[in-house]
Amino acid sequence: MKVGRIIKVSGPLVVAEGMDEANVYDVVHVSNNRLIGEIIEMRGDRASIQVYEETTGIGPGDPVYTTGEPLSVELGPGLIEAMFDGIQRPLEELRSIAGDFLSRGIEVKSLNREKKWYFKPAVKVGDRVEQGDVIGTVQETPIVLHKIMVPAGISGVVTEIKEGEFTVVDDVCTLDGKIKLQMMQKWPVRKGRGYKRKLNPTVPLLTGQRVIDTFFPVAKGGTAAIPGPFGSGKTVVQHQLAKWADAEIVVYVGCGERGNEMTDVLMEFPEIIDPTTGESLMKRTVLIANTSNMPVAAREASIYTGITIAEYFRDMGYSVAIMADSTSRWAEALREMSGRLEEMPGDEGYPAYLASRAAEFYERAGKVVCYGSDNREGAVTVIGAVSPPGGDISEPVSQATLRIVKVFWNLDYALSYKRHFPAINWLNSYSLYQSKIDEWMNQNVDPEFASNRAKAMSLLQDETGLLEIVRLVGRDSLSEEDQLKLEATKSIREDFLQQNAFHDVDTFCSLKKQNKMLKLILNFYDQGKRALEQGVYLKDILNLDVRNRIARAKYIPEENIDEIDKINEELIASIDNLISKGGILDA
Repeated sequence: MKVGRIIKVSGPLVVAEGMDEANVYDVVHVSNNRLIGEIIEMRGDRASIQVYEETTGIGPGDPVYTTGEPLSVELGPGLIEAMFDGIQRPLEELRSIAGDFLSRGIEVKSLNREKKWYFKPAVKVGDRVEQGDVIGTVQETPIVLHKIMVPAGISGVVTEIKEGEFTVVDDVCTLDGKIKLQMMQKWPVRKGRGYKRKLNPTVPLLTGQRVIDTFFPVAKGGTAAIPGPFGSGKTVVQHQLAKWADAEIVVYVGCGERGNEMTDVLMEFPEIIDPTTGESLMKRTVLIANTSNMPVAAREASIYTGITIAEYFRDMGYSVAIMADSTSRWAEALREMSGRLEEMPGDEGYPAYLASRAAEFYERAGKVVCYGSDNREGAVTVIGAVSPPGGDISEPVSQATLRIVKVFWNLDYALSYKRHFPAINWLNSYSLYQSKIDEWMNQNVDPEFASNRAKAMSLLQDETGLLEIVRLVGRDSLSEEDQLKLEATKSIREDFLQQNAFHDVDTFCSLKKQNKMLKLILNFYDQGKRALEQGVYLKDILNLDVRNRIARAKYIPEENIDEIDKINEELIASIDNLISKGGILDA
């Protein structure tokens, strides 16, 4: 182990000399306290090191020990249900050793070396395997079958395979009589895991949130961003996506978030029952907590740790969703480290490489054919929250993100002020997956789904112009048909787009229910127009009792959604009744 010597300390940045044999991104241990750090720049024999722990008390002359290895994560059984910090130290283990407040320099293995898992082989002696092939499985939780794969760059003939209970570091398979395989493998976090080829993402990641699934869907293997000012509901939207998205594995990265928000996640997730499996959500979730009071350098590492774990489960053939909340805090960590390195600042002090670093992260999303002889398909969907100061999305982090991602959910403070949640502005948001997902929706949900969505969006756009007229000259200046249009768009906004995350029924809405609800609201508009053409007064249409039932359709439980069809029938009958009483008789 090579030893260097500290010559400068500047907050989380330490400069050491005598490091000529080290490499950029190598992990080092700083001082006799053995604080974990990572080399981020080399100049001759001088290494600039970002330290992932508090550097108080460290000074020039203290030793630096190099490990010769890049920052890596341990991948194997034990990841699901675990909570790690930004560099994959298990927080529960740290708490048992150090109490509620972490001490510096504590070394804990990321995966438990004592716990035994039942390994069931999937190959037999004499089989030839290559990288990515599944050699066995472990039932990690009731809903996650953990597949043990051949590590990258290794292939051979199976000469021994075991079955039974083993720890993650026990040998379970031997190739060519000499290559020993364990259930655990390591992977450097800054290097994307390989795959055979990338596929076109065409299947939506269903979230149970109506404004997202119907109007601005994200594909499995896609990228999305949620920029919004403080108080507009970014974290609640992220929590909703983590809870209800139909991904098989969820990786939630709290990057520089407030501690109480991470506490909410920890308290809520174990209690929430996954609607698709009937098990606790934690049974398919990995949490990475890097709160705002933790060392700033670890923020920068946390999203790489999260995406590497996500890619590992993708390689098993799973659909994985990773929530990064928030990438603005990650960018602030980049800015702080760049300033301490005395690099030339770019816009607003961010480093010139901000956009390329953001792209490196988001580009690791995708739907792929995994390595292995069975041609498994897996997907990583990346959803990043952005916290622009004052909600100004013209700032560098938002702009760098929007150049990369294909879905933009624009959170609007004005909507959140009106208590409209999710506060996603339907006029400013967009999804570049829309045409592909419209085809999927038409084939799998309803042949008219895409046309209904387009019609609803057209009505919402028309509403903006009509409201301008109302502000100038009053509502009475509008024709009855335009007034009816305003009532229909109000129903779309309040009865469809608005959704209560804390209501037992409304928190999640299936695609089938979304389709029926949208058709019901659009049918109200169509039937209302029919009645107006037959001479019915607008006030009679607006005073129909069935309108209250349309407004409350969102609270109908999933098992009773056929009631929405009955409301539709009641609507048509009510309009027919009005026409028969007061309509214009055919000549």
